[in-house]
Amino acid sequence: MLAIPLYDDNPQTRLPVVTIGLIAACAAVFLWQEGLAPRAQHAATLSYGMVPAVLFGTAELPARLRAVPPWATIFTSMFMHGGWLHIGGNMLYLWLFGKGVESALGGARYLAFYLACGIAAALTQAFVDPHSTVPMIGASGAIAGTLGAYLVLHPRGNVVVLIWIFVLVRLVAVPAVILLGLWFALQVMGALSADPNEPGVAVWAHVGGFIAGMVLVLFIRRHGVKLWQPARSGAFSYAPRRRGPWG
Repeated sequence: MLAIPLYDDNPQTRLPVVTIGLIAACAAVFLWQEGLAPRAQHAATLSYGMVPAVLFGTAELPARLRAVPPWATIFTSMFMHGGWLHIGGNMLYLWLFGKGVESALGGARYLAFYLACGIAAALTQAFVDPHSTVPMIGASGAIAGTLGAYLVLHPRGNVVVLIWIFVLVRLVAVPAVILLGLWFALQVMGALSADPNEPGVAVWAHVGGFIAGMVLVLFIRRHGVKLWQPARSGAFSYAPRRRGPWG
């Protein structure tokens, strides 16, 4: 079975400039990565990815790879990705959930929120495995924070999901509390069962970012923005196709 979230039923009150800018920045960095030779790509991942052991000073990169200070890799790693599926999935989730959270926070606050969630995600992963020499890259930790904020703001909002089972294809409206709650549960289960000696998805970063997003949105949302907003459409119904990207 394949399940892909496509859009939600929450109206937008403003153009999501910051969300669009973050997607553009990630895309630009990824295209730069793709333009490098394979060895140069690997070197760039080591130089700009967040390596816990390097961050905490228990290991060092060769001098030729020290492009930025170790603390700065917390930020540079947020804009790098490891392949087309990696960036494609991340940008889909950033667009789908980011624009609603940006609307609730305002552009400047959302940018600060996004970066703060990315920091929380990276530090969570680093503290769980401080001696790891595997570089962490990707926007998913910061995006996990956006998912956590969306859950607090719109738990009863409905996300239209493309369900594909063999030849059966349906668009189904799923409540955010179920979709995002299940996503978070899978991250926690993956984190608890992961082998720290094997490279893979930085699931602890997802957990840390998600929790940070749930907490931060309580304090920095715009005045008058309510939490736990009500549903605007029916759940678990077959959803009609939209006529355009905005509604």
